Amino acid sequence: MRTLLALALLATVSAASAQSSDGQNFPSRPVKIVVPFPAGGPTDVNMRIVGQKLSELWGQGVVIENRPGANTGIGAQMVAKAPADGYTLLAAMDTTLVMNPATGAAMNYDPFKDFAAITLTAKNTSLLTVRASDGPKTIGELIARGKAKKLNYGAGITITRLAGATFAKAAGIEVQLIPYKGSSEVVQGLLTGSVDFIVDGIAPSLPLIQSGQFRPLAKLNSRALPTLPEIKPLSEASGLPIDEMSSWIGLVAPAGTPPAVVEKIHADVVRAMADTAVADRLEKAGILAVTTTPAEFEKYFRDEAERWAKVYKESGIKLD
Repeated sequence: MRTLLALALLATVSAASAQSSDGQNFPSRPVKIVVPFPAGGPTDVNMRIVGQKLSELWGQGVVIENRPGANTGIGAQMVAKAPADGYTLLAAMDTTLVMNPATGAAMNYDPFKDFAAITLTAKNTSLLTVRASDGPKTIGELIARGKAKKLNYGAGITITRLAGATFAKAAGIEVQLIPYKGSSEVVQGLLTGSVDFIVDGIAPSLPLIQSGQFRPLAKLNSRALPTLPEIKPLSEASGLPIDEMSSWIGLVAPAGTPPAVVEKIHADVVRAMADTAVADRLEKAGILAVTTTPAEFEKYFRDEAERWAKVYKESGIKLD
């Protein structure tokens, strides 16, 4: 009898384990997506829009938890140490997986060993923006002001900090970076006059641009912006040889998450982002929705890490 009970228990445990690893019954409880930035920025907006649709598809809650700090390291470490079951995911940005290792930033996680790639979810176009009330009307005017005095600029993620420094170096002007934890602080810094210009994603600034309080002078790449079709790329607006720069967002799970669970999440994220209402909401927020396979995403961020390590080294720019 004891042997039979033991075998029955083993069979039950094995069946439950198979169900949890084959992805068919995933998720059976709420899923948490950790956003390593304060609420209101592009990553937060992206995850809340996609998370809402995933919740509808799954019939389970999708909780967005904001854990900013340490250049996305606090949120990244939290997910790296979470159970590898797919119920805790990370909204990983270029900062997390590419810029931190490329710039030699101190990290309490390993971007290449601690995570299982799921998919890209967005590629963002950042803007160089000034106040409409007292800011310059063109990049040329901004450079002229920079020749006359040292300017302050605000930025949050590493790629936008590096973009501001790259622009200043190419323009031959002296600037002082005012670092912020996230986009909401960046926008507030420009609004209150703490900085002369900002480099940041579109979503947080768009309402202020549309209301006439902010003036975008250029975008950091040549990607079309339906919400701001007249904005030129920075290289064209400045006449300077500045390479294109883009920030992006993706989803990763803790390393060791069963491949079937990763594939289930990937398939459902693709379904969610194929929804026309979701794509429309993201576009209106200035976010270009994209998806990739897990393998494509992993290759992409590893290639980007190698590229930016070389760019950062050759630039001679140092970021605090």
